[in-house]
Amino acid sequence: MFYRIMRSCLFKLHPEKAHDLTIKMLKLTSGTFLELFYRQKVQHRPIKVMGLTFPNAIGLAAGLDKNGECIDGFGAMGFGHIEIGTVTPVAQPGNPEPRLFRVLESEGIINRMGFNNNGVDELIANVRDSHYKGVIGINIGKNFSTPVEEGKNDYLKCMNKVYQHAGYIAVNISSPNTPGLRTLQYGEALEELLAALKERQGELKIKYNKYVPLALKVAPDLSDEEIESIANALLKYKIDGLIATNTTLDREIIKGMSHASEAGGLSGRPVQSKSTVVIGKFAAHLKGEIPIIGVGGIDSVIAAKEKIDAGASLVQIYSGFIYNGPELVKKIANYI
Repeated sequence: MFYRIMRSCLFKLHPEKAHDLTIKMLKLTSGTFLELFYRQKVQHRPIKVMGLTFPNAIGLAAGLDKNGECIDGFGAMGFGHIEIGTVTPVAQPGNPEPRLFRVLESEGIINRMGFNNNGVDELIANVRDSHYKGVIGINIGKNFSTPVEEGKNDYLKCMNKVYQHAGYIAVNISSPNTPGLRTLQYGEALEELLAALKERQGELKIKYNKYVPLALKVAPDLSDEEIESIANALLKYKIDGLIATNTTLDREIIKGMSHASEAGGLSGRPVQSKSTVVIGKFAAHLKGEIPIIGVGGIDSVIAAKEKIDAGASLVQIYSGFIYNGPELVKKIANYI
């Protein structure tokens, strides 16, 4: 009931202003008596994935808490893992506003944020200050000003800094809002990146006496041949996990709806089925050797179960959380 009232107020604001206000409110109330408005007790249903023990199977997808400012606030809602970022080596403002739009008719969201964040050093400071007991994933990307052919260096810079502070590291090469980024999903560019990341992982494991898993985040807009190629590369370089999927550029399902013509990635219910199909195809190629984190349009227990049935071991929510609130976390955590 509380979130329904909050949502009616927040949805009167521009989406990005509503997002910023929510982050500020969580920062201010976390650890205070006001936390009772969103704190939830969920069932402890541990699951081991990528060598890590997660308190439950539901996580917060990257993008909502880009700078890791509200880890404890989201933790109070019952998330078993929280993926923060995407973070880049240095701070950047992202794309010009407006850059975030609600597709209310389909409970979707279109964003072209462009990796706006305060840089990796601030994110690490926020992780250090948090008291969250679940798994923290740190999602890394490249700066807008870094040429794609040099993007590998940005990922390695971020990896060097976040390694000792992360439960796992998510490598985002699938956002549609940084020009050319998705080309890193294919062929030699992907193999070169994965080889460099895996080599650095080995070096950092020795340095910190800690093994931090690597997960690759991919787009839903992939052909069968591209899915097979990516799966083979993941197996070849022994990447620890796959996050499927990011947002889609496809607008067919929301044609004629509000903001359908806006550029950017579409998330929420419109990508639900597409994401699940992609998960199933990756699962067929990976054959259980590499676990999958399913994300894309999860707005109910049934939608979460469909991702699990398709081959995912864990699930994450973003748009579904915005439309349904913390109660969705509890429902999914208590079921899966």
